[in-house]
Formats: sequence, C-alpha cells, structure tokens
Amino acid sequence: SPGSVWPHPFSHVSTAQTFPVAVETFVFTYAPKSFKCDLLAEAFKRYEMIIINKHIQTLVTFRQLNTLTVTSLQVNLMAACEEYPSLDMDESYTLDVNSMAQASLSAKSVWGVLRGLESFSQILWESDSGQIVANKTNIIDKPRYAHRGILLDTSRHYQPLDVLLENIDGMAYNKINVFHWHIVDDQSFPYVSTVYPNLSQMGAFNPLTHIYTPEDVAAVIEYARLRGIRVVPEFDTPGHTTSMGKGQPGLLTECYTGCSPNGNYGPINPTVNTSYTFIKNLFTEVKSSFKDAYIHLGGDEVSFACWQSNPNITKWMKDNNITGDYSKLESVYIQQVLDISAAIGYSYIVWQEVVDNGVKVKADTVVEVWINNHPDNELAKVTGMGYRALLAAPWYLDYISTGEDWKRYYTYEPSNFNGTAEQKALLIGGEACLWGEYVDGSNVTPRLWPRASAVAERLWSQETVNDVDAATPRLHQHRCRMVQRGIPAEPLHPGYCKHEWRN
Repeated sequence: SPGSVWPHPFSHVSTAQTFPVAVETFVFTYAPKSFKCDLLAEAFKRYEMIIINKHIQTLVTFRQLNTLTVTSLQVNLMAACEEYPSLDMDESYTLDVNSMAQASLSAKSVWGVLRGLESFSQILWESDSGQIVANKTNIIDKPRYAHRGILLDTSRHYQPLDVLLENIDGMAYNKINVFHWHIVDDQSFPYVSTVYPNLSQMGAFNPLTHIYTPEDVAAVIEYARLRGIRVVPEFDTPGHTTSMGKGQPGLLTECYTGCSPNGNYGPINPTVNTSYTFIKNLFTEVKSSFKDAYIHLGGDEVSFACWQSNPNITKWMKDNNITGDYSKLESVYIQQVLDISAAIGYSYIVWQEVVDNGVKVKADTVVEVWINNHPDNELAKVTGMGYRALLAAPWYLDYISTGEDWKRYYTYEPSNFNGTAEQKALLIGGEACLWGEYVDGSNVTPRLWPRASAVAERLWSQETVNDVDAATPRLHQHRCRMVQRGIPAEPLHPGYCKHEWRN
C-alpha cells in the first residue's frame, strides 16, 4: 500500500482515512515542553525540503479542498540533545496522525526524533488526483539491533566526497546508523595524516586529488552526525598495509628469498618498537579526528609467508620462545595494538581472525564475523566466549548475481545460531559491506541501494518481518522514493517509478 515505511516499524497501524497535506506551507513545530537544539533545527530544514521537493509537481493544493488538512508535525523531544550518536543511543519514537489530521512525533532522544522524521516523510504519498495525503496512522517504533552499518571501502577505488555524502543520505533514508569507513588498505592510503604526511603523499593514488583531508573527514563526520549516523574508521593492520609502508620506511617486514631480501614486503614488522610507536602516534591523531568511541582495528587475512622468510623475525621468535608459532607472533602484535588503542581511549572492533587465532582481547571487544563459511557456528563461538558480535558474512554486497539478489540478504536471519538467550543478546547488529575492487563514484551508489535496504530492514525490524512477497512491493516503493530524492538506486525488477531518475 502507498505510504509504507521502510524498514517496517515495530508497530504500524493505519486506516483508509486520508488527509491532504499542506505541502507548500508545511512546517515542523515543537511541543510546548519539548527540548530544542540546533541538530533538530537542521533536520526540520532537511525534511521540509524533502517534502516540498518530493512533491514539487503537485497541482492540487490543500487550499482547494474543504477538509481537514495536515499542516504541521508537532515534535516532542523529551530529553536534551546529545552531541554525537553512540552505540547506546535511544532511537525509539512514537508517530501519530489522528482523526483530526493532527500529526505528532515524540521521542526520548534526538536520534529517535530523526528516525521518526524519516518515517513521517515516508507515510506521505501522492493520490491519483495529484494531492499529497497521509493516512490516519499510529507508529510505535524501535530498532531490533543497536549497530546497523554500511562498510564502504575507499582504498581499492577512491570514492569522491560528494559520493560519500550521497550514501550517508541513503543510510539515513534506511535508518542505518553506522558508516564503517574502510578508509585505507593495500592499494592506497587516502587519509591525510598531519603527523605522518608521507602516508598519503607516497601511498595515495594521487596525493593532490585522491585524498581525504582533515577538512574532508570533519565534513563527513558532521554530515553523518546531523543524520544520527556514527562514523567508525578502520585502519587495518598488520596486514593490508602495503600503501602504509610506502610512506613509512621500516614499517613493513622485508621478505627474503634464501639469505637475501627479494624486494617484496609483507605485514607490519611486529618485532621492533618503532612499529608500535608509529601505531600509537597515528591512532592518537585518528582519535582526535574521529569522534566515535570505537575504532575498527582489522586484523584479518594476515599472511605469514613473509614473516617466515625473514631471518630477523625467526631469530626474534627463537629469543622469545615462540619458534614456528606465527599465530602467536600475530597475537604479540595484535595485543600491543589493542593495549595502545585502549590507552588512547578507544573501544574497538576486530575481524573474527583475531579471536580465532587465540589473541587475548578485552571483555568489551566487538568481534565482526565475516567469513561466509558457517557464520552461525562462528557467532555461537564468539558469543560463547562472552564477546559482543557483529554479523557481516551473509551481506557482502560486492558479490553480484543476476536477478533479485536482495532476497538472499533479506531472508538471512542473524539470530538463528545455537546459543543461549544471553549469547544472542551479545549479537549487537551487523553490516552490509561493499568492498571497492569494482566500484567507484560511477557505480557505488546503485550497487549499494536498494540491496543494502534489505539488510537495513533485517537489522531494524522484528524477526517475524521476513516475508519476501510482502516486502517486494514495499521495497519497490522505497526504491522509487530514494530515486525521487536523488539516490540512483538500481531497479528491483521490471517496472517503473512515477518519478524516474534524473541526473
């Protein structure tokens, strides 16, 4: 039915009774006892423009109709605004359009208000006569999981700043609340460090154009903050660091053939103190730039071959009684990085290999499960160890197949692993991951949406909201909504949108 909300709310009751909406003069107002803040003032401006621009072709106005009309949305924010979103933020809200065409939104936090504003914008729809209307509606809503993320990789291909901001808008339209910024990797180091400027000078694809300056990073964080979205950076080590080594001589391990270096380099050298000094200085700078409590430390896909070839590494391992145990060598490195991060004030997320390889981590570590080989078993293992978990394995959006592959993402139920109720409570959410090998600014957005929308509903809505047939027309409607708002989301199936994409 028109005016559906995506992701599906916890409770959504509407009737066939509709009211015209005063699009041209619509305003948001505060309830008498509501808290106020600049963040909400900005949100009101955005959604006023969404409502006006979305329905700019409307020919019939409320002035021509002798009936009850929705002219405003009264917002009641019940607590003072928080400055930045967090893992513990309250995103619940109540939205009501009553029989007198009075619309109201109430929430315990500013983040709940933002989610409610998005839902309100979605319940508005265009009738056959061209009039924008809203059904008599009551929504009581809250997310199922606290962490609902999108990973974008800006190393394999550089993603222009405006493309990142466009997709942060897409996240807001889908109630995604974490931008996991996989900002650097082997291929390039676009992050401009003021402490180590050679990292981007030597490691970026182009040190003048394909970089993210401190001002760019601040712009992304602020843009996301205004939409209730956390920005969690990932600086993956000790592997995936080829570009890092270009600007930091002595950081990476020299690979040997026989008794001589062969010109290749492997993971960060874990046996020298300079490696940890570098990490400490870089992460201290990152902490001052990124405002979230969490950093993603990576720790995945560490190849031991170069360490095995290097005689200095071999000697160090012998001297420290770990000869031949390269998982233990990796643990030595990871443990130091975890301690450094904690001392700086970070909480952290790691890929699953860190705990799979037996690294001792803090009790509040978040482990992200990504290997798509029995992820249910891995979730059971990780939560059985008492760690909080994120699920990414079934939602790698860079795996492309013909047809409606969103259905595969939609039908994967994250809670279906063997474990106690306490273990299942340790699953705090998940992420849809779009790695950058084959996407850049030309195609990243349509490849992301609306496929990531399927993951968004799985993480926001209740477990019982899982009917693909029921979801299909709602997702088609939401895809058209995103297109109308300027997000070039790809089609689900043969069909059309009333307002087609215009670049």
